[in-house]
Amino acid sequence: MNKRLMASMLTITAAMLASGSAFSNEWMSKGGERDETLKLKPNHEDGIEVFEVCAACHLTEGWGTKDGTFPQIAGQHQTVLVKQLTDIREGHRDNPTMYPFAKPESIGGPQAMEDVTYYISTLKMNPDNGKGEWAEGTPEYEHGKQLFKDNCVKCHGDKGQGNAKKFYPRIQGQHYKYMVRQFEWIRDGKRRNANPDMVKQIKEFSNEDMKHVINYVSRIPVPKEDLAPSKDYVNPDYD
Repeated sequence: MNKRLMASMLTITAAMLASGSAFSNEWMSKGGERDETLKLKPNHEDGIEVFEVCAACHLTEGWGTKDGTFPQIAGQHQTVLVKQLTDIREGHRDNPTMYPFAKPESIGGPQAMEDVTYYISTLKMNPDNGKGEWAEGTPEYEHGKQLFKDNCVKCHGDKGQGNAKKFYPRIQGQHYKYMVRQFEWIRDGKRRNANPDMVKQIKEFSNEDMKHVINYVSRIPVPKEDLAPSKDYVNPDYD
């Protein structure tokens, strides 16, 4: 490779890094707005107010949409919510739709993030999340169950409960179509803030493997105490 071409490639790479377009190694770097936020104490009432910005897409219940356009965020670990928000704000995760709403000008600084993510984590989850097409007992369901046991339990837990301390998201109760999209992006290197360990773990999954394991996850029961009483539930904070 000649020196001029090499210099040109280095310039392009530097520009990509500056714009947040290259793969990020910021999965678990310490410091920054994420850690600052998690050291603060939440204010429930202020969280309700800030969440009005989020509710435009995620709904006042935090349930998102079954078509996978917007994920369910109700009941998610606060640490995960803070990490994803700060990753979007700092350019480590590409989300053009959410970016304008995640900016400090829209929801505020670290204290506002602490307030709103704590509030979201307390919301009751949708008892009727979007599910895959294969019911329990079908070969596809059983295949997905085995894939989950072999590849996902170590980080996401045996019931998809995640791990708040390690920033592993709760995936039980999440919409099937949203999870399929995120799985595909992580597998194919499109989601830049993905845990590198997960990228390695799923890189050999076929599209059918992906659909089967996510179908199984979408059907993992959510603890009753974490669910809203019915699919017609309305968040009383916004009556």
